[in-house]
Amino acid sequence: MASRGGFSNRLGFIAAAAGSAVGLGNIWKFPYEVGENGGAAFLVIYLACAFLICLPIMLAETAIGRNTRLNPFGAFNKIGNRRWGLVGLLGVLSGIMILSFYNVVAGWAFGYFIQIGFGGLLSEGVNYGDYFGGFVSDITDNLLYSIGFMILTALIVAGGVQKGIERWTKILMPLLVVMIVGLISYGLTLDGAMDGLSFYLVPDFSEITANTFYTALAQAFFSLSLGMGALITYGSYVGKDDSIVGAAALITVADISIAFLAGLMIFPLVFSQPSIEANAGPGLVFVALPGIFETMGGIGPFIGASFFLLLCFAALTSTVSLLEVPVAFVTDQFKTNRKKTVYFVATFIFFVGLPTMLSQGASDFFTNFVYYGGEDKDFFTLIENVFSDLALPLGGFFIAIFAGWSWKNKGFQKELYFGNAALEGTFLEKMILFMVRFVSPFVVGAIFIISVLQIFFNISLF
Repeated sequence: MASRGGFSNRLGFIAAAAGSAVGLGNIWKFPYEVGENGGAAFLVIYLACAFLICLPIMLAETAIGRNTRLNPFGAFNKIGNRRWGLVGLLGVLSGIMILSFYNVVAGWAFGYFIQIGFGGLLSEGVNYGDYFGGFVSDITDNLLYSIGFMILTALIVAGGVQKGIERWTKILMPLLVVMIVGLISYGLTLDGAMDGLSFYLVPDFSEITANTFYTALAQAFFSLSLGMGALITYGSYVGKDDSIVGAAALITVADISIAFLAGLMIFPLVFSQPSIEANAGPGLVFVALPGIFETMGGIGPFIGASFFLLLCFAALTSTVSLLEVPVAFVTDQFKTNRKKTVYFVATFIFFVGLPTMLSQGASDFFTNFVYYGGEDKDFFTLIENVFSDLALPLGGFFIAIFAGWSWKNKGFQKELYFGNAALEGTFLEKMILFMVRFVSPFVVGAIFIISVLQIFFNISLF
């Protein structure tokens, strides 16, 4: 452990893992999922899914990592076999490919921060839909923004587990919360804010459908960074004296809390402008919100720049964990120098992300890359569908199966007892095992199957 490094204490692990979970999805995807799926009714189901279905898989990942002190591939090879090692390899590959497009989107957020704060983007008469289309297709600016973001990510990861990842997540996470709370405070002073809160916080259970459950579970699963080995990697840096059960619960609470606060921030802003729909979808952040910031007058650029800086912080805590997964794989398996590995892997992933950058209009080849699901898809969409929408639930399914059924000598249970000996024989232990063995793999496996049918064959079961 000394050669690999480790978190200084339980708080360091919680901050880093919560930072991994908290990302762009919490700030922009969660609010529009709420808007599209009935408001507060979706929120209630999301909370239940996060704790009952996703938390047990989080425990399984963390336990595998702490037991082996290895990356996902090495971990499954050590306590499983070579076939199980393929599950770990899938996680490493997923981390690489997700970071390749995540860094591009983070670059967009960074670019909007620059343009709103210092470039005068919020000018009267700007068509923000057209502007966004032109912005994402401008390869020159996007190269600069994405390079800058990847360099910042690499510098943090190169600092090591304690002095890099742990230290910076302990700084970025509180800053993130402070900025969200500040924007909430401002939003609540706007006309229509109470209507936004009512939409968000008062449940209408008549809006619940089977699709609401599917969407809530999928959002909870992806939000918590499950299935790709990030928590196996971070778990490998956790000491045996720390309770991973309590830590996993706090990480889940932190992730849910940020997503909840994001809704409190977004909906008062949206409802302050009657022309903006609460279910505006992904365009809400890059198209609808700049228009709202413009109407705020002199304070608009400050509020807008603050919002996109907040997005950058959220993205950075996630890109750090995404980069750490392949870095740990290379350093563990090939015994390489950590800093050199970080810069090599970061450079490699940046180049892997170039087709994603080109697929937003800069290159017709990558913009109309492949046909499935009844329409042409760009390269970005293909990579997101394969490695985020499908590979993550598939990885989560196999992780649950391994921890619940294939890990010999009750390895999963024994790992739960470290730092929490009182857990043995309790109802909580029995519930965790039941969920890991039966409920979580069944439900996450269903997500995978439903996603395949919807994405590639345009077959909707709801």
